[in-house]
Amino acid sequence: MPNAVIFDYGVGNLLSLKTSLEKAGLSVTIGTTAEDLAKADAIALPGVGSFTAALERLDKVKTALQAKVSEGTPLLGICLGMQLFFESSEEGPGSGLAYFKGTVKQLPSIVKVPHMGWNTLNIVRQNDLFDGIAEGSYVYFVHSLYPDPKDSSIVITKTEYGTTFTSAVAQNNIYGTQFHPEKSGDLGLQMLKNFAKIVVK
Repeated sequence: MPNAVIFDYGVGNLLSLKTSLEKAGLSVTIGTTAEDLAKADAIALPGVGSFTAALERLDKVKTALQAKVSEGTPLLGICLGMQLFFESSEEGPGSGLAYFKGTVKQLPSIVKVPHMGWNTLNIVRQNDLFDGIAEGSYVYFVHSLYPDPKDSSIVITKTEYGTTFTSAVAQNNIYGTQFHPEKSGDLGLQMLKNFAKIVVK
């Protein structure tokens, strides 16, 4: 069974993501070191914590993470995890992983922030991660910021909340969701099963 490593930024409860990935058919461990990542068949960056604090934790494994991504190891970023794929964030200082060009922006003040609860997906481009997921499906969000990619070709879904924002991205072996699949019921589990199929390939 392929081994997925959830990288631990040192904050938040990772148990729900671990349980969901196990239900999806992966063996899952929590990792904190470059050695942990080196053994991974897939890597997940979870959606908890602040951009700057997470980058400090990631700094010691940045080279190992880049090596795994370059090898083609599937990488899944959830919420903050996806935001780290970009160059910078309005949340705080620090240079992101810069896998994608663009910045992370605050949701507009005309709506209640954080955006918390169920909202719909507008699928703008089909991707293996969304196999079997219907247009307008509801998923669960908890966030105050969103990514603003410079390259529109990486955008898979968009969502409306005070503005139209990018809610999922994908390019090659890198996948990101602004919402939480592990909190999105059967639909979220289907996405994680799709991710597990990508890992097995």
